[in-house]
Amino acid sequence: MKIVAAESLHADGGYRACSYLKLTTDEGLVGWSEYYDSFSGARVDPLIQDFARHAIGMDPRQVGRISETLVATTRLAAGGLAQQAIGAIENACLDLAGKALGVPVHVLLGGPLRERVPVYWTHCGSYRTGPRAAFYEGLGYPPVRTLDDLAAVAKEAVAQGFRAVKTNPVFFDGAKPTFFSGGFRIAPGFLDRSLDDRRVNAIVDQMTAYREAIGPDVGLMLDLSFSQRTEGYLRLAHKLEHLELAWLELDINDPQALGFIRAHCRTPIASLESLHGIAEYRPFLAQQTVDTCIIDPMWNGVWQSARIAAFADAFEITMAPHNPVGELGTLMSLHLSAAAPNLRIMELRVDEAPWTRDFLTHPPVLERGEMIVPQRPGWGTEIDEEALRARPARQR
Repeated sequence: MKIVAAESLHADGGYRACSYLKLTTDEGLVGWSEYYDSFSGARVDPLIQDFARHAIGMDPRQVGRISETLVATTRLAAGGLAQQAIGAIENACLDLAGKALGVPVHVLLGGPLRERVPVYWTHCGSYRTGPRAAFYEGLGYPPVRTLDDLAAVAKEAVAQGFRAVKTNPVFFDGAKPTFFSGGFRIAPGFLDRSLDDRRVNAIVDQMTAYREAIGPDVGLMLDLSFSQRTEGYLRLAHKLEHLELAWLELDINDPQALGFIRAHCRTPIASLESLHGIAEYRPFLAQQTVDTCIIDPMWNGVWQSARIAAFADAFEITMAPHNPVGELGTLMSLHLSAAAPNLRIMELRVDEAPWTRDFLTHPPVLERGEMIVPQRPGWGTEIDEEALRARPARQR
């Protein structure tokens, strides 16, 4: 069996474009993966086609060989968008390998350790504010104008059976609520990566409202991304300690700084979702910088992610997949989560455009805060190309 063609397909996902890679073999078998084109404003598509030229002619069942071969071509410019393109190819090969053997992908990773995977509602409430507000209101969700509106979404999550929620800072001191992503998106003061006391206290108020909304027994996380420097993260961590967060999620490129933060606060720390490849994870894991290691199986590839998860397990560190996309990406994370001994919990973006489920013949199944591990070959689904092409991606 040989790969003979690689094609990217895009569809309207509401506030974003949904992107899929289709690999076709000389035997007519098709494998799929989801990826996030233009996540950072730069296109992944051209890189996928560049790397696919190396993969064409190779046997997709030899997933590790293909992945390591493509990674080797990037040694002088490793990681980043190159790794994301390789990850898309690797993941489509895993789908092909599973289908060729008639087994789910999690069997290729050693088999499932669990039949159900706990998930948390990510960006709970916060994604219904800022630049996405009009889109979510268009789906019939109540508008988020006040802190009470925000906390109501957390109550909704608990009512639906979620046992954990994660949110982002949202500020209500302007004409409209502001989704805060300092250090991550271009905005006034975004390079400062610091907050004044007024905004620190606003975050404390927000998280207090969430805790009151969900009660003491539901996990509560806050995602700060790259928004602060060491001092700012520590200041916020200390201010939030009384709320007993399940984790404080933050990103910083210095393992010594991250380790210092973890050593000087009681709140568990989750991080590392922006890293690519096991070598980038090594200093952070070896120095015990996190309680939970976040791994993006879309950007790293599920096979490579399983290696990173096992590496974290050797240091007694739990893992959690970063899952910033739609239904196929969720299935990809689900197979990794099913097979990882050190799984903490899996991320789920609940507020996706509902029509994106129609892009899959068998979308993932959610039951009261847990996802059912699929048993069909490959990822457990095909892409409905007719449904996909019926909703072409909009120009942005």
